[in-house]
Amino acid sequence: MTVSAALLLLSLTAVVRCAADPRSSESTRPRGVGPEFAKFYKSPTEFSCISSPLHKIPISQLNDDYCDCPDGSDEPGTSACSHISLLSPNTSSVNPLTDNITLALPGFYCKNKGHIPSYVPFNSVNDGKCDHTHCCDGSDEWQHVGGTTCPDKCKEIGKEWRKKDDVRKKALGLAMKRKKELVAEAANLRHLAMSRVDELEIKLKSAEEKLKETEKVLEETEKSEKSKMVRGGVGKAGRAGILAGLAKARIEELRTNLVEVRKQRDALSGQLKELETTLSALKEEYNPNFNDEGAKRAVRAWEDYAARDKQGVWEAAKDRDLDEISKPDDESNGINWVEWESGDDSTTGEAESILYGLSAYAPPSLRVWLDSKITSFRTLLIESGILADNSGSSSSVESPAVTTARSKRDSAKTSLTNTQSDLNNAKSDLERDYGADDVFRALKDKCITKDSGEYIYELCFLGSTKQKPKKGGGDTNMGNFVSIASEYVDSDVDAEGKGLGVGERVVLKYENGQHCWNGPTRSTVVLLACSAQEEIWRISESEKCVYRMEVGTAAVCEPDDGKETKRTAEKDEL
Repeated sequence: MTVSAALLLLSLTAVVRCAADPRSSESTRPRGVGPEFAKFYKSPTEFSCISSPLHKIPISQLNDDYCDCPDGSDEPGTSACSHISLLSPNTSSVNPLTDNITLALPGFYCKNKGHIPSYVPFNSVNDGKCDHTHCCDGSDEWQHVGGTTCPDKCKEIGKEWRKKDDVRKKALGLAMKRKKELVAEAANLRHLAMSRVDELEIKLKSAEEKLKETEKVLEETEKSEKSKMVRGGVGKAGRAGILAGLAKARIEELRTNLVEVRKQRDALSGQLKELETTLSALKEEYNPNFNDEGAKRAVRAWEDYAARDKQGVWEAAKDRDLDEISKPDDESNGINWVEWESGDDSTTGEAESILYGLSAYAPPSLRVWLDSKITSFRTLLIESGILADNSGSSSSVESPAVTTARSKRDSAKTSLTNTQSDLNNAKSDLERDYGADDVFRALKDKCITKDSGEYIYELCFLGSTKQKPKKGGGDTNMGNFVSIASEYVDSDVDAEGKGLGVGERVVLKYENGQHCWNGPTRSTVVLLACSAQEEIWRISESEKCVYRMEVGTAAVCEPDDGKETKRTAEKDEL
């Protein structure tokens, strides 16, 4: 073949390619190029590789089934660059130090008119298989390898998908309504929690003041009672000595008066006997015929007196009792006042006994003043360490007043401790991570279950996860809540819309459950996806005693921005 013929053949080939892949408008951009990448293919003469713009090739080398660009951007409509690397075949020489050999395009672009546009992996282009899941218009098999013809099914697939999408949107609407309720409830609970903190802070201040007050009362009561013990606790002997002196003086006074009264009684008794004798003689000797009215009245009065019952007749036995009472105490009842009055005072000393003894005989106003000064001075000496405090030596039992004051102080201290603990817990709760908008605050401790044949599994939000056997036996703790995290997932969604789908998902981590025999402590990863109601979808054991739960809840729902719809459409298996 001559050179001229060869040039003619290349020109014809270029014309055919240009006819097949016109680039004059959006509808005629190179095969497999998505609209977001169209700006890189506008030049009518040459193409600059997207990731390595210093690499330039003639426009005729686009989609020629040979990799000229290290990022594969010159083959958007073929599979030539599907496995691009330094060792890939059909790849021009590249510099690994300066060239980016990562694919610049996400795949082969399918317009899918009547449905949702999508990208199909480059290795699926012209592979002889119809991939209607991603490319419902069949444009990925444009070479018809092996006679493969993929009909355009976008109309019927799109129609069916839109039905399901309507159902999804309605479900999402209900779920978003439910989430709105959860967020409102969470906001209310947070407000109550903040109010609780304010209330506890006020209560704490009050408890602190109460404790200071009760401590002061206890201190004053202890001082007062200690002073009483100083005043009255001079020892049994000292107090008894003072009391004995007072009692002796009082008894002597009564004995003296008794003797005097007895003497007066005896004298009056003699006089009465003498008068009775005179009147009796008058009655016997006077002449009744003698008209003396005075004498007659005297006789009649005597007769009336003699006829009356005599009261207070003194008997000899009573006189004997008075004789005994009138004797000195050491003779009548054996009381030795000398011993009582001279009792040893081991606590306060002789001088204090004398002072208190003098106080006992002082006038009331002086006695109060003297007692106060003595007590204050002795208390000062004890507090200064000059005088030993022996007030408790006589008894280990504190006074009722001190016991009551101490009880009130202890009660105030307990109340303060409990209030401080409640306040710390309330503040920690406010600082705790409850997810976006505090939404999980509304679900805290709410439990849901799933029957899984032999077991019933339970999930308590921000609480614990459990495995409950149906045939009896104790529950197994599969983990306790520790944190909220996120994880990228790529999972299926069933016909009812139950599934994790594709993208970042909120994850609840539960750890430190019951120890697994011959294994680790149990733990559970709870992956959450949008659902109108809280429900457990699937449970699996990814490894020994490490569980995975897929759970639906409105708490993680987000408004549909179209991206999720597109991902869901791409994942649908029709």
